[in-house]
Amino acid sequence: MKRLGILGGMGPAASAEFVNRLVQQTPASCDQEHIPFVLWSNPQIPDRSISMRAGDDLPLPLLLEGIKGLKAAGCDLIVIPCNTAHFWFHKFSKINVRMVHIVDSVAFALRDVGVNDTTIGVIGTQATVELGLYQYHLNRLGWDCIVPSKEEMDTLVQPAINLIKSGNLDQAHDMFMPVVDRLILRGARAVVLGCTEIPLAITQQRRDGIPLINSIDSLVKVAIKEFKPN
Repeated sequence: MKRLGILGGMGPAASAEFVNRLVQQTPASCDQEHIPFVLWSNPQIPDRSISMRAGDDLPLPLLLEGIKGLKAAGCDLIVIPCNTAHFWFHKFSKINVRMVHIVDSVAFALRDVGVNDTTIGVIGTQATVELGLYQYHLNRLGWDCIVPSKEEMDTLVQPAINLIKSGNLDQAHDMFMPVVDRLILRGARAVVLGCTEIPLAITQQRRDGIPLINSIDSLVKVAIKEFKPN
């Protein structure tokens, strides 16, 4: 039996949201038609953003432990509903198991809505934006990425992400939307919500006709396509 592995806990709410959306979006008419999965949720993994900015690998041992555990549980494909964990993606290859890079899933989603080779906005944690996790991959694939200003990151985006982790979704939404609007005014033909916490606060799929691509749903769609190809 094919089985999906989900490496989660970063944060716990984002992992739960991924599982919820996976169940909701899977085309199934009975229990047996849903996708078998194993969730490895470890919220004790050190903060990925802090390590990225500090240049250390503190999260790596526990990330590798989770991947090995999912492989041992018989998982054929592993996804990680945490953007910053993908900073270490190139180090996961030593474990012989298929994995999907979350930025690749976003690229598929952009193509699906017809946003090709144009300017897109990217919102994420300070580490994701500063270290170019999305910009590096998507620029090579033909998109021109623009990101919030440092002031917007410091006073709106990162504080809003922190609010989501503490459960304050409404206030976080109100802080995100001016940033989304400014990226659109700067020419973004789509805005990527490049943190798996953000879709908990921004639930709409478009803003003034501009697609909002969230990395939870893009990863869910890749998993469903793998297990339910028809």
